[in-house]
Amino acid sequence: MDNKPLNYTCPKCRNKTYQVGQMRATGGTLSKIFDIQTEKFSSVTCEKCKYTEFYKAPTSSLSNIFDFFTS
Repeated sequence: MDNKPLNYTCPKCRNKTYQVGQMRATGGTLSKIFDIQTEKFSSVTCEKCKYTEFYKAPTSSLSNIFDFFTS
């Protein structure tokens, strides 16, 4: 996600404060075998009730190659 502020309202508690984070995960059989995180997700977490939504983010081939060599 970009660094622009979100017009966020939590769908569970209607709170308007949040935290943004990132998570990487394996995407398929070979990436699981070699422990390569090929999938990238951005998260938005409500600061009040901790409800979290994940959004798939684009990854580059270069970051996937770097991840392979640093595993």
